[in-house]
Amino acid sequence: MECLRIIDNWPVPAAAAAVVRADGTVVGTHGPIRDRFPLASVTKPLVALATLVAVEEGAVELDEPAGPAGSTVRHLLAHTSGLAFDEHRTMAGPGERRIYSNAGFEVLGEHIAAATDIPFPEYVRQAVFEPLGMADSELAGSPAKDAVSTVADLVAFAAELQRPRLVARQTLTDATSVVFPDLGGVLPGYGNQRPNDWGLGFEIRAHK
Repeated sequence: MECLRIIDNWPVPAAAAAVVRADGTVVGTHGPIRDRFPLASVTKPLVALATLVAVEEGAVELDEPAGPAGSTVRHLLAHTSGLAFDEHRTMAGPGERRIYSNAGFEVLGEHIAAATDIPFPEYVRQAVFEPLGMADSELAGSPAKDAVSTVADLVAFAAELQRPRLVARQTLTDATSVVFPDLGGVLPGYGNQRPNDWGLGFEIRAHK
């Protein structure tokens, strides 16, 4: 796994990485894989999986109202609720544009907390971290960007996405397929994308 050693040259205090095969097998790791790192927007896929668990448990439904008028849980997950990037203000109607929205994931967390009567960080712990053995992971603030975790824990999450146990295979397949196709929109750091494809909390790279 010589390619993993490239991260030793990154201009950062510490870096760690792992490679997980499509069957969930860990091929190799490198660096301090048990050090905790802030995840920034990698928080969102963790929250998306917790949301899918809530759907399968019957706590919420994808097409129930959530967020701005006309928006649903599905819209919030797919960044099509119309909420702005980092502000709780509406910039478009639901399903009109793909607006990558931290605010949308914060509204999503509030919605699930209200539906389950469980604080959302605790719900994510019970739904995702605990069953996957992610003991060093925590949602410490915004559901959009404030999780912390280790590469060792994220290996378990990556394996779950390859061979799901917490949700049905079809549920995960739907979540990683394009939702509301052909919508354009701005992707932070990459500019305007046409289309800006997305699943239910999971980015679809497509041509990007």
